[in-house]
Amino acid sequence: METSSVNSSFFICLLLIAGFSEPVESQSSCPEPETRCGNLRVRFPFRIIGRQPEVCGYPGFGLQCSAANHPVFELPRSVKLNVKHIDYTSQIIQLYDPYGCLSLHFPNLTLPPPPPFQLKASSSYFDLHDYDDDFTIFNCSQLKNSNKVVKFITTCLSSSTYQVYAISSGTPIGQIPLLSCTKVFNISSVTAKIFRADYTIHLKWSNPMCKRCESTGRRCGFRNRSISLETACFEIDSSNKFLTIGLTAGSFLLAAIIVAIHYIFNSYKSHKESQEIVDKFLKDYAELRPTRYSYAEIKRITNQFKDKLGEGSFGTVFKGNISSEFQVAVKILSDSIIGNGEEFIIEIGMMAKVHHVNITRLVGFCAQGFRRALVYEYLPNGSLQNFINSLGQRKNFISWTQLQEIALGIAKGIEYLHHGCEKRILHFDIKPHNVLLDSDFTPKISDFGLAKLCSKNQSVVSMTNARGTFGYMAPEMFFRNFGNVSHKADVYSFGMLLLEMIGGRRITNDAEEEAAHIYYPKWIHDVLEGRKDLRIHEDEEDAMIAKKLGIVGLWCIQWHAVDRPSMQVVVQMLEGQEGKLPIPPNPFDSEGPSTSNRANVPARHVMQGLEIIQEAE
Repeated sequence: METSSVNSSFFICLLLIAGFSEPVESQSSCPEPETRCGNLRVRFPFRIIGRQPEVCGYPGFGLQCSAANHPVFELPRSVKLNVKHIDYTSQIIQLYDPYGCLSLHFPNLTLPPPPPFQLKASSSYFDLHDYDDDFTIFNCSQLKNSNKVVKFITTCLSSSTYQVYAISSGTPIGQIPLLSCTKVFNISSVTAKIFRADYTIHLKWSNPMCKRCESTGRRCGFRNRSISLETACFEIDSSNKFLTIGLTAGSFLLAAIIVAIHYIFNSYKSHKESQEIVDKFLKDYAELRPTRYSYAEIKRITNQFKDKLGEGSFGTVFKGNISSEFQVAVKILSDSIIGNGEEFIIEIGMMAKVHHVNITRLVGFCAQGFRRALVYEYLPNGSLQNFINSLGQRKNFISWTQLQEIALGIAKGIEYLHHGCEKRILHFDIKPHNVLLDSDFTPKISDFGLAKLCSKNQSVVSMTNARGTFGYMAPEMFFRNFGNVSHKADVYSFGMLLLEMIGGRRITNDAEEEAAHIYYPKWIHDVLEGRKDLRIHEDEEDAMIAKKLGIVGLWCIQWHAVDRPSMQVVVQMLEGQEGKLPIPPNPFDSEGPSTSNRANVPARHVMQGLEIIQEAE
């Protein structure tokens, strides 16, 4: 009865609001024509996403209001810049990078912005205001006669050993020391001022045309009862406006009092639980976004680099603490890895958008002068490599059931990279050393330094050289007659990882099988065809798991990419029953295919007509 009374009163309030607000609603269909985010007034053609409905803004003009109350505008390729000012009369929006490193976005920044900011094929919503030249970005170890070259130093990407320059297209090629410089990328039709750390980008839109409305003191918006994107000017009626505000405020105040009474007597516990859910979401969301740290903060987090976890050609990894409850692994990159900063930028750009239980989470990064660092979540059990070769190391022994769960987790992580992101991510270096385990032995794929982005609707990717680790690299990386390089290269690497997991877990005293020259893929295929014994000194269920992992692994390492399953199919195979999996063809049998356990595999398709695509920037 009480709930019914509350609902009835609230419904009456809404009727009052709708009735008295009719004169203004007839002028503009937007319930909140103007709002604020921080000190910025936001009105048509812009709107605040999540606060105002779509009818309040033109398509493609949505702004986000951050938790810190800063207006944010997202350009194509996920380039997010803060909004400094909007001049509605001149139709110019001013954008800036909150970290003062606009150069970091150059590989993904397209000016003038391309689609989706287009109304027609030949026109766009925005065009760049005040542009005058084309520039090429160079990484130079030294630049002699620099006073003769029209150049601009990109400070936040430079270091003590090299400088990143932006050189004008009008500079004679003879004045550029090509031997000491490496071209990074081009940027067209921009002003030279864009290379300053405090530069503000001015973008001017031409459609919708609202200058006439703004200059005459009226407001722009969609024409009522129009099914197209047709705009019109609306008068600002002060009397109706204040009347509507008063009635709206009074009605909502009455509704708020009724809801408050209902809340006090009936909903305290429910509201408290809801608030806890919201607080947890906001905390988790804040932790998902990578934070930019200064080098001094990196030193504090690692306690002056006291606890070293490992060292390699990429640099050194230290254990650190952001708080008493949150540990991290800080990778300090060496100069050879830093290079021109491109791989550093790519890894940050990729990891900032990837959120999956089987992908290592990037907590933050440091890019200060020549110092580069990546801050990842700390995974106490280290890499999978420590556990699959566990013969004689009982402390590192894990069961076959755990190995199966780890294999399934890795497969789901790769499948997410291939199909779950906005663009397909090709890892190109799947191996046990790059799979880390948390305290619950949940696998997480790491090290995206060799990864590449490509569009989901493209079949293959062009590459200038092979990348990856020998033993895990697909044949097409070296020999073109095996097919083009595609996401199936990661499938091959995963298959080799599965076979190494099986080979490393064999418990046998056979000296011949322990020899270093044993080729595990051929050995496992011989086991599946009954030529050899698996020799697992455990129960039958473990043997079935090992056999299933072996079958899936052999399917993944087929010579031709077109014969390998996708990672979606691999996940289904690992989740299914072993008895239903067909045994793949044996490419290692010189005596011909076996007739007992061979699957009926269709002939290999010829890959024709596939468009060669370039690596995504």
